[in-house]
Amino acid sequence: MPDIELYGHPDSGHACKVALALGLAGLAHRTYRVDIWAAPATRPPAFLAANPAAEVPVLLIDGIAHVQSGAILLEIAGRFACLGGESVSGMRRARELVIWEANRIGMCLPQLKEARRPGGDDFAPEVLDWLRMRFAADARRFDMLLGSAAFLHGSKPGVGDCAVWGYAQWLEEAGVAPTPRMGAWIDRMRGLDAMRVPEAFFPPH
Repeated sequence: MPDIELYGHPDSGHACKVALALGLAGLAHRTYRVDIWAAPATRPPAFLAANPAAEVPVLLIDGIAHVQSGAILLEIAGRFACLGGESVSGMRRARELVIWEANRIGMCLPQLKEARRPGGDDFAPEVLDWLRMRFAADARRFDMLLGSAAFLHGSKPGVGDCAVWGYAQWLEEAGVAPTPRMGAWIDRMRGLDAMRVPEAFFPPH
């Protein structure tokens, strides 16, 4: 079995994506909580050595560092032939979903959530209106991508579902509402055996 270590924080949807994927894949790993609200220089030396940019998540597989949540999800799917990586067509679907999430719904939701966080970034009203418009368009595309399936990968969740879940878990905190189809998907995601609340994915040590 590979030696897997994950650095993250419960406030990072990007880190939650990876933690969920590891759980769904049944991959044993050790988790380390990094205080993303502290000055980067104060973060653990092993973490900074793995990613000098001091950003979470960082996934170490047999000592090799992997960064950027989308790239990590695709690495997990491809390397371990799971969560969409079991076939050529499944891997193609995984790439399409992960890249779509990063460019679309994964761009607007973190900003909307941050704008409502006490002490968070201050966005101009017209910027917030634009972000909400983007989310509405992305929610419609999500409905199209999901279709009549239970999950974005079909009858079982894959890395695309993990990617979208990263920030879709916080729609209320972002001040937006899901479509009925997205809301039903969220309920199914929350019912997965591997699902955890963010604090359980990255408990304090």
